[in-house]
Amino acid sequence: MALAYDPRSLDGETLDALLYDHLNSWGASDTFYLDFVMGAENVLDVGCGTGAMLRRARSEGHTGRLCGLDPDPAMLDQARESDAAEWMLAPAAEAPWRGEFDLAIMSGNAFQCLLDDETTRASLAAIRRALVDGGQFVFDTRNPAVGEWRTWNPEQPFEIVDPLGEPMRIYQEAGEPDEHGVVALKATFEAAYWDQPLVASCGLRFTSAEALDRHLAATGFAIEHRFGTWDQTPFDPGASYSIITTARAV
Repeated sequence: MALAYDPRSLDGETLDALLYDHLNSWGASDTFYLDFVMGAENVLDVGCGTGAMLRRARSEGHTGRLCGLDPDPAMLDQARESDAAEWMLAPAAEAPWRGEFDLAIMSGNAFQCLLDDETTRASLAAIRRALVDGGQFVFDTRNPAVGEWRTWNPEQPFEIVDPLGEPMRIYQEAGEPDEHGVVALKATFEAAYWDQPLVASCGLRFTSAEALDRHLAATGFAIEHRFGTWDQTPFDPGASYSIITTARAV
């Protein structure tokens, strides 16, 4: 997707959304999810972001129904530049569908944006309602046992060339999880065309596999498979960076 913007008119949160695809090129995780999407007739992408997954599926010949749901207006504005899918601005817990999809996905660690048990269960229940009986739900989240947040620190900045062709430096800073497993993450963007850096912040929740199992069982899902890598290596509770789950609506 082409991206043009006036950097002088942005805040940090909008910039973070506009740079998302630029910072997250297509990779093994995307190919993993695309295989599921291409094998299903009616697909709901929960936390679809800029719509990259559904655009790719349509471009590769998907002929069924594709629907993207996301609560971030800046992300969804980019998705809506394409007619590859239906797009809805709403959080997962407000998904309005009932028995309309064969597959729901939640990729890119979007599951970590569900910051407490109440939101998690309301979101899973809404996803379950959107699926037909026997429908499949596939999602991933980071494994808290590995402590990946400790690598997000200002001492390890990275530099990119932004969509305007200008150099940009990005610093990340994360604290330790609170009592709910939520990590506060701050990203700082520096570029020559700003007098002051722009800052974006969010919370990411780290949930154990055991807690995920309880939430899924309580909302009408049975676990099919659990992987630790995108090549479908079985999940190792102490070493896998990702908890990748496929579940069925029961």
